[in-house]
Amino acid sequence: MLEIGAGRGRLTEELARVAGRVLAIEVDPALARSLDGRWGNVEIVVADATSVELPDDPFRVVSNLPFHRTTDLLHLLLDDPEGSLVRADLVVEWEVAVKRALPWPSSVNGVVWSAFWEPSLARRLPRSAFSPSPAVAAGVLVLCRRGVPLVEPRAAVAYRRFVVAGFRKGLRHVAGGRRGRGLRGRPARDLDAHEWAALFADSS
Repeated sequence: MLEIGAGRGRLTEELARVAGRVLAIEVDPALARSLDGRWGNVEIVVADATSVELPDDPFRVVSNLPFHRTTDLLHLLLDDPEGSLVRADLVVEWEVAVKRALPWPSSVNGVVWSAFWEPSLARRLPRSAFSPSPAVAAGVLVLCRRGVPLVEPRAAVAYRRFVVAGFRKGLRHVAGGRRGRGLRGRPARDLDAHEWAALFADSS
């Protein structure tokens, strides 16, 4: 189990009870020192999570992500579909959780990540659930590795370039074949992950 942003250890303590081994990353040295040695099955790593190599063996992530770093950390976890992440349960800002869980309106990151990960919104968390209380409510965003990806993982880089081009230049620049001709007049954000993957398959 991997936790990003252990903070004061509230979530770390719960994970230590249910997981065989927990790797908890905390960037603040003082907070990390306060957690070190409290649980026999928890290893505390003092580092910025984006500089840490993710485990090679299959792993899960359960984390209350720092809200101001959410996008960076999602890139860390989700950009490489050939990595070993199996599932991520992430506490993020409520609006971010909703945006990532809904298929429309789509975005570049949402389209690309959803080709390999199936997102869902587990629950809403009120501000009162946190100490100290944040400025906004939060939600639990769940991302599970798809049993059958919509795009071959080895094509992830090419797929991102394809989606970026479609959002920047319009679907007419990327949509080919019979399926594509029927979609050229639609805004890029109206297509869900399945439609984007089908367009990419037609263009390959």
